[in-house]
Amino acid sequence: MSEAVLVNDARVMAKGQVTIPKNIRRILGINTGDRVTFVVENGTVRVVNSAIYALQRFQKQMQGTAEEAGLMTDEDIAAWITASRREEDAE
Repeated sequence: MSEAVLVNDARVMAKGQVTIPKNIRRILGINTGDRVTFVVENGTVRVVNSAIYALQRFQKQMQGTAEEAGLMTDEDIAAWITASRREEDAE
């Protein structure tokens, strides 16, 4: 299934400011005070919600780490959390 394309224009003001249209802010989950990240690739700019972008980069960096630690299932992770809590309680 392909993703719908939404095109919208905005005017650049004297100080380089641009108002992100309301429908675009809604789609990106951007609210007043939130930060956005500009990603430039091959002459194209993407504007993304900074929090989501940071989480995606973190997930990419951590990819494979759970498997290396032997945490292959939800049950493995739950057991690791339980054991960690017991160790903390014992201290």
